[in-house]
This record gives sequence, C-alpha cells and structure tokens, in this order.
Amino acid sequence: MLTRTELMSDERAESNGRRTNGRASAKLWVAAGLAGIGLVAAWLKYSPGAHGSSADTRPAALPQVVVSKPLVQDLDTRLGFLGQFSAISQVELRAQVGGTLTGIFFKDGDIAPKGDLLFTIDPRPYEITLAEATAQLDVASARLELADRQLDRAKDLEQSNAGSVENVDQRISDQRAARAAVEDAKARIRDAQFDLDHCRIAAPFTGRIGTHLVSVGNLIAGSRTATSPTTLLATLVSLDPIYLDFDMSESDFLTYSKYREHLKGGHIQKVEVGLGDDKQYTRNGVFDFLDNVLDRSSGTIHARATVANSNLVLTPGQFARVRLVVAPPSPTLLVPDTAVLPDQSQHMVMTVSADGTVAPKRVEVGEIRDGLRVIRSGLAPSDRVIVDGLLHAAPGTKVATQDGTIRSAGGQD
Repeated sequence: MLTRTELMSDERAESNGRRTNGRASAKLWVAAGLAGIGLVAAWLKYSPGAHGSSADTRPAALPQVVVSKPLVQDLDTRLGFLGQFSAISQVELRAQVGGTLTGIFFKDGDIAPKGDLLFTIDPRPYEITLAEATAQLDVASARLELADRQLDRAKDLEQSNAGSVENVDQRISDQRAARAAVEDAKARIRDAQFDLDHCRIAAPFTGRIGTHLVSVGNLIAGSRTATSPTTLLATLVSLDPIYLDFDMSESDFLTYSKYREHLKGGHIQKVEVGLGDDKQYTRNGVFDFLDNVLDRSSGTIHARATVANSNLVLTPGQFARVRLVVAPPSPTLLVPDTAVLPDQSQHMVMTVSADGTVAPKRVEVGEIRDGLRVIRSGLAPSDRVIVDGLLHAAPGTKVATQDGTIRSAGGQD
C-alpha cells in the first residue's frame, strides 16, 4: 500500500510537469506571432504598391479651361418679335336682297379683281317692282301735267273776273300734290333699281376669295341694314399690302421708348421680316402703328407694320419674325451663346480672375448676332470669359487657363 507521503510526492511531480508544458506552448505562440508580424512588415516594405504611396500624396493637376475676352464690334441695337400677318381689308360677302342664287362666277381660292362679278340672284321679282315704279312715275307725270294746265286756266279766269281766288288756290294745291307724286314715283324707281343692282354681287376690292358657302339654287336671305339674319356667301381678304401684327413686352417697349425721341418721323421706320425657317431677313416693311395703352393682363403693347406683298406669297394668319432697329451702331460685347448659362430668370457667364479663380457674373443678354450672343450689361471688355470647359469650372474653384479667340459666324443672326 502506498503511504500518504508517497501519494503527495506523485501529485507534486505531475503538477510540475503540466507547468513546464504550458510555458513551452506559450513560447511557441509568441514566436509564431512575431514571425507573422515580420512577414507583414516585409510585404508592406517590398510590395509594388509600397513604392507608389508617396506619389498619391502629391497634389492633383488643375482642370483646364479655354478663356477669351469678349469680342467688341460696332452694332446697332435691335429688337426682335414674333408676328402674324393679317389682311388690311376683310369682308363677309352677304346679299342685301333675298332670292334664289342663280350663279357663282369664281373658283374657290381665286384672286378676284375689284369689280369682278361673284354671285347673281334671280332678278325677276325686282324687275317687276322696277316696272311698277316706272308706271307710277308715268301716272304721276300725267297728273302733274293736268294740274299745270288747270292752274293756268284758273289764273286766266281770275284775271277776267270769271273765276275766284279760291279756285286758283285749289289748283295750286293740286299742282303741288301732283309734283310730290312724281318725286315719290322717282324715289320708288331708285329703290327698285337699287334692289335690282344688288342682285349682282361683285368684289369690293382685289383679294383672295375663300370657298363658296352656298350653292346655286338655294334661297338666300338678304338685308340692307343687317337688321335681320342674312346668308353668308363667302369671304374675301386683301393681300397687297398686308399687315404684320406683333406685341412688344414692357421691357422692349421701354427700350424702344428710350431711343424713340432720336428717331425721325416718330415711330414710323423700317422693319425687317423673316419667314419660316429662313435665317435671313429677306423682306422689308414699315412700322406705322403703335397702340396707346399697355395690356394690363399680358404686360404687352400691340404694334403693327405694313409689308408689301406684290407676289402674293404672304397669307393672313402666317407667322413671321420681325426685327426692328432702334439705335445706331455702337461698341457692343459679344460672346458665344454656349458660354451664357441660364440662372432662373437671369443669365450668367463664368469668368476667371487673375489668380485663376472662377468667378460668375450676371449679365443682361440681347439677340444673336453673327452666331454670337449680345451682352448688354454686366460684363467688361477686359473680363476673361470661359468659352470651353464649363463642366470643370465651378464657382470659386481654381482652374488652369488656355487662351482662345471668339470669332463671329457671319449671316447667322
């Protein structure tokens, strides 16, 4: 049997063995960790990316833009509008007498010269009325002739004391009544002749006629004073010359008024007219009417020009561009239209200061002249405007500049 002393000795030996093994394991783990740290350090030191880390810390290159001073040219001040043509004379052809339509003497859309016959109405009822009035005139004339003779006899009898003064007065009255009857008959003849003449409807002026709205054989209604419903037969509009109506905004009106006192002949002056997609203004007109009030609802004032139309190309209702010169040539700044940025209801251009900082400037723009945008105010001739590279030019940032040149593309107004 083992004694208590022996058992205790065995337990001490086993415990000392476990402690020795634990220290050995800890040392192995420490050594492995140190080796791993060394490997990581070596990889960071000798890897290819380790050599480029110093290059990433260098400052990035500045974005490059093209700048140029505004182009300065002597240009006149112009105002542009969109207008619409309208006929100087326009009439609805309606009959002044009623009856059956018997003839149409035009083709729809033809040019009808002044005085040309367009429609005819059955004249027979009015010929009968005229014949009756003529017969009444003959009767009245015969009665007047008889009254004149009776008056002469009554006067002769009075002078020979064979007749009375009362009889002479009666004959004078009969004569006046007969004369009035003659005048009434003549008026009836004129009235009947008026109706008969208006059975033929002619063109009141030279113009283009529309489609006929009533066919031959229809019974049409007529009225001299349009107090009763009448039948619309067709419409006729004049073409040469022709009106060009347009509206000025309040700001354009103020600009025009600013220079108006220097114009000769008040507001009467020439305008240039461009049609459709034509880039050039190929026609001229005369600006001869400006309304006397501004429309409160739209803030515009109505204006009108008269344009010659000898070849009858212009048609009422057609749209056209109007250009009005209001001031003589003066130095004007021009920049590319792409260099002008919209800023809500205003416009802005980007400039570069002496230290390379992008500085925005609000400008007032005008029309396109020779492919370039007119700058009315907000920009100086010495400003360096960014004409290319606007995507890289944020306000307040630094940029690298390259000098450019603004050139006009003639004929692209």
